[in-house]
Amino acid sequence: QVQLVESGGGLVQAGGSLRLSCAASGNIIRINAMAWYRQAPGKQRELVAIMATGGITNYADSAKGRFTISRDNAKNTVYLQMSSLKPEDTAVYYCNANIIVPGSGRDYWGRGTQVTVSS
Repeated sequence: QVQLVESGGGLVQAGGSLRLSCAASGNIIRINAMAWYRQAPGKQRELVAIMATGGITNYADSAKGRFTISRDNAKNTVYLQMSSLKPEDTAVYYCNANIIVPGSGRDYWGRGTQVTVSS
């Protein structure tokens, strides 16, 4: 069984910073892309940032210049450093990873971590 476990969410004032972490565990052969999504109340889940195995990254326009995605392949962990946070960044943040296990490969999701930015 593969598990993705997020941590690092919380309550922060506007202009503050948070660092999210997501660790993958299980019988993993390889992890391809790892990404962060978010879902605000009443809105669809949206991509925030994604990093491929080779380090290529892509960000939502709302995240560019403020958020940085990184990963530690040795630890099967992806991070999201968030700075200059705004109230509109309030959402549940989900980790996503494309993971190869013996006999198959697919996307896995974490359960999410709440980020609340107060004005």
